[in-house]
Amino acid sequence: MGKSRSSRRASAAADGVAETVDGGLAQLIPDRDRARAWTLLIDGAPQSHVDLDDPAYLSFDYQRRLGHVIDLAAPPGKLLNAVHLGGGALTLARYVAVTRPRSTQQVVERDAPLVQLVRRELPLPPNARIRVRSTDAREGLAKVPDGWADLVIADVFSGARTPAHLTSTEFLDEVRRALRPGGLYAANLADGPPLAHLRGQIATAAARFAELALIADAAVLRGKRFGNAVLVAGDLPLPVAELTRRSASDPHSGRVEHGRPLTDFTGGAVPVTDAAAVDSPAPPASVFR
Repeated sequence: MGKSRSSRRASAAADGVAETVDGGLAQLIPDRDRARAWTLLIDGAPQSHVDLDDPAYLSFDYQRRLGHVIDLAAPPGKLLNAVHLGGGALTLARYVAVTRPRSTQQVVERDAPLVQLVRRELPLPPNARIRVRSTDAREGLAKVPDGWADLVIADVFSGARTPAHLTSTEFLDEVRRALRPGGLYAANLADGPPLAHLRGQIATAAARFAELALIADAAVLRGKRFGNAVLVAGDLPLPVAELTRRSASDPHSGRVEHGRPLTDFTGGAVPVTDAAAVDSPAPPASVFR
């Protein structure tokens, strides 16, 4: 039985919706520049942005970069079997549903009250083939049939940190099992100077995939500030030239590293195993001001 409205402590007003979920205080804040667009915050940290009138609009830089990966994961119009680890406001699942109609998607989001809030306040597009599992990301991934997914996207944060068990070679073994031959894995990673977590995640992916690319702001790659980076991995050559072109033309341009420069960037970092894994670093408070 679901929680009552009073126990959820929901409040709705012209300035947004606030509700307590498993992960903390969830807020849906209206976008003053777009009539039916909303930003989801969890305990003050921005998590997702959704435009109900234009689900193909991706506001956050990292989501726009993941959108590029989705666009290039298959020829235009080809249906995808996609797995999203981490749901938030289901932004990227909506994007796939509108850009590749009739694609089949599985979303794994352990925060069931958050899923209920999002479904109620930000309804999914009609006929979207999106199944949401409210369970741990790794447990949900284990339920995906072998070789089912064309694309696995990992965007999981708990308290603004990626849980340790989603950073290891053993986790990537599960990703590879779920991917079809030639499928793509993409992950939203967050780190700041000295970038030890990011370097370790690249080394970990390199231990399991033949081809890697990394998309991020130049300032993040130089260790000048905390920020997001999108890691793309697969066993076939990646569309690096097109990723580079699209990322460079974004409102906040991103840089793509690939090949030897990306290997050099790891600085000798070693792959992360379950036994040694730790949560990603917490962002400084100034990030969300």
